[in-house]
Amino acid sequence: MKMKQMIVRFKGGMNMHKLKMYTPDKTKENFKRLAELFPNAVTETIIDGEVVRAIDADVLRQEISTTVVEGAEERYQFTWPDKKKSIMLANSPIAATLRPNREESINFDTTGNLYIEGDNLDVLKLMLETYLGKVKMIYIDPPYNTGKDFIYEDDFAEESGEFLRRDGQCDEQGNRLTPNLDSNGRFHTDWLNMVYPRLRLAKDLLSDNGVIFISIDDGEVAGLRKICDEVFGEGNFVSNLIWQKKFSRANDATFFSTMHDHILCYCKRSILVNDNGWRIGLLPRGNDVPPGYSNPDCDPRGFWASVVLSAKSGSEKLLYEITTPSGRKCRPPSGRFWSVSKEKYDELVANNRIWFGSNGDGAPRLKTFLSEVQAGLRPNSILFHAEAGHNQEGKQETKALFDGIGVFDGPKPIRLLKLLGRIANLSESDIVLDFFSGSATTAHAVMQLNAEDGGKRKFIMVQLPEPCDENSEAYTAGYNNICEIGKERIRRAGKRIKDDSPLAAADLDIGFRVLKLDSSNMKDVYYTPDKYEHSLFDQLTDNIKEDRTPEDLLFQVMLDLGVLLSSKIERREVSGKTVFSVADNFLIACFDSEISDDVVKEIAQLTPYYAVFRDSSFAADSVAANFEQIFTTYSPSTVRRVL
Repeated sequence: MKMKQMIVRFKGGMNMHKLKMYTPDKTKENFKRLAELFPNAVTETIIDGEVVRAIDADVLRQEISTTVVEGAEERYQFTWPDKKKSIMLANSPIAATLRPNREESINFDTTGNLYIEGDNLDVLKLMLETYLGKVKMIYIDPPYNTGKDFIYEDDFAEESGEFLRRDGQCDEQGNRLTPNLDSNGRFHTDWLNMVYPRLRLAKDLLSDNGVIFISIDDGEVAGLRKICDEVFGEGNFVSNLIWQKKFSRANDATFFSTMHDHILCYCKRSILVNDNGWRIGLLPRGNDVPPGYSNPDCDPRGFWASVVLSAKSGSEKLLYEITTPSGRKCRPPSGRFWSVSKEKYDELVANNRIWFGSNGDGAPRLKTFLSEVQAGLRPNSILFHAEAGHNQEGKQETKALFDGIGVFDGPKPIRLLKLLGRIANLSESDIVLDFFSGSATTAHAVMQLNAEDGGKRKFIMVQLPEPCDENSEAYTAGYNNICEIGKERIRRAGKRIKDDSPLAAADLDIGFRVLKLDSSNMKDVYYTPDKYEHSLFDQLTDNIKEDRTPEDLLFQVMLDLGVLLSSKIERREVSGKTVFSVADNFLIACFDSEISDDVVKEIAQLTPYYAVFRDSSFAADSVAANFEQIFTTYSPSTVRRVL
């Protein structure tokens, strides 16, 4: 079917809606929210000769505050050059997609895990609608901006509303990374511009009870803390964890021997404000008895500690006399009261809850049993290497997986990520995201946690395919970029876990579905048909790029409709045509040509929530004309969409 005919069909009143196939324009969404809250602030103005809808800032100021700071007035704020462009970059939409790669995946059809290659800014935008509020824990280990590492070089020339064809991986020289030397006049600015828009998007992905951990060193921790206060809210700051990354002194240090890194912890919603907010996970007690607990009277309820029975304030009823087992009479210390009533005290004595000392003549104390206190230990803000591992441990773990080859510099130890997972209070089916995946320690830790407790947690790793240095051990061993290292690490780690614990890990998901960021599957005419001369339509047979497969189209449709990228996918034959069933018929898509009434009828009878076709797929105009009637008859509630 010619492109000209397709456009005529859309204008002819067909009820199927065209998929937009690009990420949300957050500026438009923000405008819509403001318009709903303050309709009196909506106005019109002229920009570049065209009348457009706008927000009247003066009216908005009157509505939101009695005190408004503007212009050169002093106020508390954190800013840097290009911050406004950085905000625009976070909000602007893109026309891109994620293309599946079965060959590099493990258990593609059954796994719930994802490994995504590409610029994480674009990937986060693509994930936004599908994973909005669904991620329980985010861990990232971004470039530390030491003057030796690389940072992402984002395109600040991109403007909102322009769907630029960015491949998300490389610039014109084949490299999207650029060294941020400390001689650069924009040394801090470039790093802040890199991390800020990514954190804005990451916040939206977190669930209300979610938490993010960010590793950083002394160099940028101050700026990162201010950015996180702005993005997540100062009230959602949880802790600046100190991780002891080294255990031996560096005696050649210029000043102090640096032994630590910072790990900033922020939650999406604080439990102090919202009961549905994040609750910290308690750490297992182990078999050790905490200090202060013992069992000198061999109480069958186990170990206990005691606390004084007096309080600073109370009433006359709390000033009664107590007789100890030795016969001594005692009253509360001067100026204090007993902390329980006489009736309650008698009940505690009868239940062997009061301790008078080994001789029975001490002041009464209340017994608190270890078995009755909270089921774990509060994490400390200092993560010592004995419990959280150290950088040499992380390096040795990676070398052990890669037959002694040092394929990655500075990988985090598995113990650190497992500890953060426990602190995050992960349930058995939560999603963990790492969009600076590196050597994929986070994925390894998630699989290890699942093997230990039978959980079904899922990981999403995102990594730019940064080339390996040609002089590195990794390159010599045949790894061209970091993504190749990360994927191979997951493969080997999964096999190692299975081999080490064949029974406990029998049902462990050690697979991952590889997706790669690319430009949209759709030709430019799909987004802006009005910009093309109609005489050109006769030369076009489709609005989809020639090198794209039906499965490529399926994943862009899943992104557009908000279907989880890890959903189960089944291929079926319906009247000789290939049909994709996603998440047990939640979405059914068919991209074959020459679709007949019989195919449409069989799909409608499956009663999917979504049904998607290519507009050029129908065998004849009569099929398109009958389409709506067929679905109205067999599945009227199905949402129909076309490419």
